[in-house]
Amino acid sequence: MTAIATPTPGKTLLSPTDHALVLIDFQSQMAFATKSIAPELLRNNAALVANAAAGFEVPTILTTVAEKSFSGPMFSEVTDPFPGQKLLDRTSMNTWEDAAVIDEVNRIGKQRLVFAGLWTSVCIVGPVLSAIDQGFEAYVITDASGDISEEAHERAVARMIQAGARPITSLQYLLELQRDWARTETYDMTTGIARKLGGAYGIGITYAKTMFGASEGGH
Repeated sequence: MTAIATPTPGKTLLSPTDHALVLIDFQSQMAFATKSIAPELLRNNAALVANAAAGFEVPTILTTVAEKSFSGPMFSEVTDPFPGQKLLDRTSMNTWEDAAVIDEVNRIGKQRLVFAGLWTSVCIVGPVLSAIDQGFEAYVITDASGDISEEAHERAVARMIQAGARPITSLQYLLELQRDWARTETYDMTTGIARKLGGAYGIGITYAKTMFGASEGGH
């Protein structure tokens, strides 16, 4: 049977309403030992993801481990887009084993979950494999996660992919939520986040708009 193409998005593409975001342990103590990604890039990418989720009103869980006793506060770049939101502090390395987090997952009620945080091989592998085992779809934002070495990070990502998780990057996350430049209600927000946190792509947007008044929504 011949396949027929239609102008509709693939079912595995993310949209603002079909998932919840779980941001895990973006904390000082965890960041000190992270070597798989430069700390300034990690903070930038985490901020990009947090701002994208807040801007598109994606339900988001912010969780820490031993915040007061050991690991320190969550990055302000991650918490600032969610003013007043409670952080769920845990003792468990595996977020999925914390009852308060699971209560929030069930309250939100999304079967598709997107994860990012520190460290990939412990605090991301644990909940991702657990969620998949319980029938959830899992996505991992790999460049907004980090580990004590490149080897640890890459092996963790491979392990999650083997279990069925889908890898994605921070800028990809933002642009996948927008997906059509003709969606004018979120156009300025998306390009604003990209200009501030999107690296060379953001510089290009600034240049094009300043020099030519360019707009991606036109033909």
